[in-house]
Amino acid sequence: MCSIIGYRGKNSAAPILVNGLQRMEYRGYDSVGIATKSKNQILLRKGVGKVVEVNNAIQLDKLPGNIGIGHTRWATHGKVTEQNAHPHSSNSGKIAIVHNGIIENFEELKSMINQKMKNRQLNKMQRKNHKLNKMQRKNLLNNHKLSLSTYKNLIS
Repeated sequence: MCSIIGYRGKNSAAPILVNGLQRMEYRGYDSVGIATKSKNQILLRKGVGKVVEVNNAIQLDKLPGNIGIGHTRWATHGKVTEQNAHPHSSNSGKIAIVHNGIIENFEELKSMINQKMKNRQLNKMQRKNHKLNKMQRKNLLNNHKLSLSTYKNLIS
């Protein structure tokens, strides 16, 4: 079992998240973490230990931002490590997630996400190629105009 909490409001999210996680902590959770959004950036801190211990060590409650998520973990799968602590962030750092339990279909989800990323990259390359082709046509046209103008100057 895990504890998950979220906050969005006018106040600083981090102290509210940490306080909520402390209130929900009733057994041997092994790790804790929070992620907040500030200035259009996701900030994330997490560590191994109880909420008070981790907060004292890395000041979870000092993260800026007025929106965030928090999580405590009680490991049923995977080792007790900072890497396994939640939240988890995307490679880009633009997304942070927490979840409760085991994601049984992670291979299917991973494959689906990878396919979407390949499609996105393909679309991006197609747009670049289109832009490049357009530029090449324009340059060819400009070169043709230049050649025609040079030719006219030569024969006049």
